[in-house]
Formats: sequence, C-alpha cells, structure tokens
Amino acid sequence: MTDFDALLVVSFGGPEGMDDVIPFLENVLRGRNVPRERMLSVAKHYELFGGVSPINQQNRDLIAALGKELEQHGPRLPIYWGNRNWHPLLPDTLRRMAEDGIKNALAFVTSAYSSYSSCRQYLQNISDAQAAVGPEAPRVEKLRVFYKHPLFIEANVDHIRVALDQLGEPAHLVFTAHSIPESMAENCDYASQLGHTGALIARELPIEKWHMVYQSRSGSPTQPWLGPDVCEHLRMLRDEGVTSVVLAPIGFVSDHMEVVYDLDVEARRVADEIGMKTVRAATAGTHPAFVRMIRELIVERVNGEVPANICAPDCCRIS
Repeated sequence: MTDFDALLVVSFGGPEGMDDVIPFLENVLRGRNVPRERMLSVAKHYELFGGVSPINQQNRDLIAALGKELEQHGPRLPIYWGNRNWHPLLPDTLRRMAEDGIKNALAFVTSAYSSYSSCRQYLQNISDAQAAVGPEAPRVEKLRVFYKHPLFIEANVDHIRVALDQLGEPAHLVFTAHSIPESMAENCDYASQLGHTGALIARELPIEKWHMVYQSRSGSPTQPWLGPDVCEHLRMLRDEGVTSVVLAPIGFVSDHMEVVYDLDVEARRVADEIGMKTVRAATAGTHPAFVRMIRELIVERVNGEVPANICAPDCCRIS
C-alpha cells in the first residue's frame, strides 16, 4: 500500500483580471491552430465579467470545504492546488510540494469524465510539471473518474430541483457539456459517460423529458464536433411547443467562463428571443455531497479498495 502524504487539486485555471486574459488565453491555445482574431473575440467574453473567471475562486472555496471535511473525518492530508493554464501553475505547485518534502500525492482533477481534454491531457500536464521540477518532484496518482458516483449524482439532483422550483411549472430538462471534436470522441467514453450521468440524474428526480446537448465548441467550422448545440436545441424545442427549460451543465463541476458566458449570456439571449423561460442549475461546486465524494475517492484509494488509475496506452487519444 502506498503511503500518500498529500492531495493535489488539479484544475483548468482562469484569469482574475483584465491583464490576465490575453496571457491566459495564449496558454490555453498554445500549440493549437486558432486564429488570433478568434482569441480576441473570446477575450471579449471575459470583458463582460471584468476579466475574472469564477473558476479560481470556486476552487478556493472547494479546497476550503474539503480541508474541513478531511480535518473532521480524515485522512488528514495537506491540500495543494495547481492549474493547467493559470496561476497557481502545476510546475510551481509541484516545486513547492517537493520543497515541503511531499513524496506521494493523490490528484483530484476537476473533471468527472474521460476524454483527452478532461483526463489524458491532465496526466500529461502533471508529467510535464514533474519533468520541469526534476527528480525531487513528488509521485502523483490521479483519482478515478467519478461521473456516476452517487454523491456526484446527488449534488446535481439537488441543484436541478432548486432550478425546477424556481420555474414553478413543468419544464424540459436539458443537460449540457463542453463539446469536443467527433474524432476525439471516437477514442474515449466521454459521450456515453455523459449520457449515463444524465440518465441517473433524470431517474432520481424523476423526470422523463430530457436531452443531452453540447456547448462551447471552438474548432474550425469544417471540423465535426459533438452536437446538438445548446442554442440550436433551444430553438428546436420551442418549435415543438416547449416553453420552459432547465439547463443543467453536468459536464462541468464548477462555474467558469464556458458556463457563465455560453449559458448565462448566450443561451439566455436565445431563450429571451424565442420566448422561452429558462433557469440554469448550479454546478456541483461546493455542494456537501460533492465534497464528501472527493473524500470517498481518497479513502478508497488509500485503503487499496480500487486499483491505481493507470490508463491504457491508447485511451482517450486526441484523434
């Protein structure tokens, strides 16, 4: 049994002021063939929010809640935090962990599903950060994906019930997730896992009228991405006579720009145009069930109840 001595929370990262936006987006898009004009147009989304993505503060809140959970129920592991694209960056965090004498850490990645972008790329980010730190870098083992964990389902069910109560009338349930290229989706279980999560949530509510749709595509218009798009789907539902919808971003575990802009601004604008009532459910965030779930993932691995989450060499390829 490995004697784990820390927890590393790994997330996407986000800017916290207008001066951060362009450097952050350059980090996100490095190595990708995205025109600068497209990057500048995305930067305007951040301008609406003063250049601040909510993701970093949501991670601080999650870490604070998780710290209390571990302090009260164990295991009492120090919690570190490193991001893929903005401060605190993973190499800086792993360097600090090494200086603190950390040898074997578990990593909780803030994504519930399997795909290149939501799992394999994070493993590569961790590996790159270890290489940057050198031989003193701690060993880091990623906790398993949790898309069907009962406590993740519970957190989403509770938030969706709140949204349904806000509407106060029967509503159609639309689950959303970040779209990925179809070529990427063919090499992973992302779409099927999302469908599984949606089905489990709908069964608990219970609700029969639901669909899984996608948002936030960013690739070339000529490249097929997973659909339907959430805004197109809202128009289709209105044509079918649907007048009330709850949007539930189950593909995300916390709010960030793709949630607050693509759903709270763009999708809301479309809904207003077509005369549709919409309420957006909260992400799992710091829901007590979600916090308890993270502890359960830690405990099962510390106790050797699940094997090390070692992915197959060819899983979740980028294309």
